[in-house]
Amino acid sequence: MPNTRPDTRPDRGAGQTVITLNKVLGAVGVVLLLGGALLGFRTVSASGVDCGSAFRPAAGITPMACDNAVNGASTLTTIVISVGVLCLIAAVVVKVVKDRTSEKVGA
Repeated sequence: MPNTRPDTRPDRGAGQTVITLNKVLGAVGVVLLLGGALLGFRTVSASGVDCGSAFRPAAGITPMACDNAVNGASTLTTIVISVGVLCLIAAVVVKVVKDRTSEKVGA
């Protein structure tokens, strides 16, 4: 006689997908944070003049072209670091939601 009871076991495939998503978001977040930090220390130049970096602009009087170069580097650095932080926040949210839903299924 075949087993006619419905399968009540939790879907293990979805759990693995969430774990993988969590690891990918965490890894991407860390890479973006490190990449943003490295971009912030990268020196920029304009018209052959060293303008410094986003974290440490050149001291003294620099050409006005340096304003745009440093401003652009600062904007790029801020965007990359912000996206990295958002990825890390998303990884934490996915983990918390997964843990809460597994508690409800187990209860």
